[in-house]
Amino acid sequence: MQLAERKASTVMVVPGEKEQQKVVVDLSDNGEDCEISAPDDNPAPAERRRVTVGESCPEGLRVLEGLAASGLRSIRFALEVPGLQSIVANDFSASAVELIKRNIQFNGVEQLVSASYSDARMLMYNRMGKHDRFDVIDLDPYGSPAMFLDAAVQSVGEGGLLCVTCTDMAVLAGNSGETCYGKYGSMSLKSRFCHEMALRILLHSVDLRANCYQRYIVPLLSVSADFYIRVFVRVFTGQAKVKMSASKQALVYNCVGCGTYHLQRMGRAVAHGNNMKYSAGSGPPVGTSCEFCRQKHQVGGPLWAEPLHDVTFVQKVLTASEKNPKRFKTSDRIEGMLSMVTEELNIPLYYTLDNLSSTVRCNTPSLLQFRSALLHAGYKVSLSHACQNAIKTDAPPSVIWDVMRCWEKLNPVKREKLSESCPAHHILGTEPRIEANFEIRQDANPNSRRMGLKRFQENPEANWGPKARAKAGGGISTTLDERRKHNQSKRKVAPEDLSLKQFTCKKYKQGTCDLGDGCRYSHSLEDSGGCPGTPLPSGDNTTTT
Repeated sequence: MQLAERKASTVMVVPGEKEQQKVVVDLSDNGEDCEISAPDDNPAPAERRRVTVGESCPEGLRVLEGLAASGLRSIRFALEVPGLQSIVANDFSASAVELIKRNIQFNGVEQLVSASYSDARMLMYNRMGKHDRFDVIDLDPYGSPAMFLDAAVQSVGEGGLLCVTCTDMAVLAGNSGETCYGKYGSMSLKSRFCHEMALRILLHSVDLRANCYQRYIVPLLSVSADFYIRVFVRVFTGQAKVKMSASKQALVYNCVGCGTYHLQRMGRAVAHGNNMKYSAGSGPPVGTSCEFCRQKHQVGGPLWAEPLHDVTFVQKVLTASEKNPKRFKTSDRIEGMLSMVTEELNIPLYYTLDNLSSTVRCNTPSLLQFRSALLHAGYKVSLSHACQNAIKTDAPPSVIWDVMRCWEKLNPVKREKLSESCPAHHILGTEPRIEANFEIRQDANPNSRRMGLKRFQENPEANWGPKARAKAGGGISTTLDERRKHNQSKRKVAPEDLSLKQFTCKKYKQGTCDLGDGCRYSHSLEDSGGCPGTPLPSGDNTTTT
């Protein structure tokens, strides 16, 4: 896309194409990607430069991996992506830089990849000039990338690609909302939609920092996978578009009882002919308590309320992967996740079936039944790549709870066991205004699910995933197995409550307690100075057995 906008006279050879049909991507036409099939013995025109992987292209892209560690990703860029001019693999660890240099030589990519020992922020700040900026910046730190975002949005070129990874999911998913606000300028909520909210908080933070320099972002792909989130955004400059940013952010009102959520935009942008009028958003969208369960709301955000993906771009990536499935060993997962992304509705956040059912205290309808009920009611519905049992829909919360009320009538719960403060008591106390139809529709089953694509990652081995954090001072952290052995059997027996031993057993005083040492109270007369059979003084508050 970048080279097409530059009208570069370059022919790029896609890796792995020799195993199948010859595919040449010609980027010299009218700014659009054109695929031309050609036999192997038909060379490219002499006036166009033919570029393969591992070869430096003068008109190509400049890439920075700000926190490279061993340099693995930079080397993969060099060995798998054609049309690159240079790659800088940077790290602020001298030992890591030595490893990067060894890996560069070992893989024979010296002509493309160069090792750099520098603070990633200073490296990016020194490349803020219009002609010095990077075309691609990849930030994949251990934890939060918040401290690098300001430099990144300034040093990426016009229309350049910014790739950001976050592994501090405990902060972004609501366990530490105050820490999230300090790092990303947004309050996270511990809710069922926390993984998508984490994506939107990150996009909000990147856009907010870009706005300070009259720049704005356009998300291409935003994914929540395994134990991290990763976003791919393009960064552009434009004062008029920056004014639209306020209308792209929103606050979230989330009910602590039933989980119903409402969004309130931070700003409004209304078109008046060729001009735009900007104003503050109006609200709040909710009352002092939830209209469905009478519980209070918690406020989160601001967060990005626009689409997470550019479906056209995602479709291009999906098509390229399907044409050359042997290029990547994870092609199955790539195709499964990207297929789900193309099916997602451009609607912020989602509900989950298990939470809706547990709120009403009834059994859970099948995914197809619930989706079919919403489709029969005339609303759109989709899944989410961020959660297996998520429901994204444009139906208002009142319709969603009406569907659950209808389901409860088919699968009744014991109303007499519901307390008046229980959300289910208030929700089920209202009659549904619609008659839900749970007959399964064919379009209720999305294509990615019907085709059996690998949409969610399966753990490849036991204890797979991020390990325990490193010890302070550089020591080696204890392995999971060692910690299990250390803690084995420690929680099987409840700790003895010694707080009652300070009180003398009343039955013992009366000479009737036969529990002996098994009694939770003291059988010593020193506590009160009495003897067996001595009555307690008037007003004694000693608890009896």
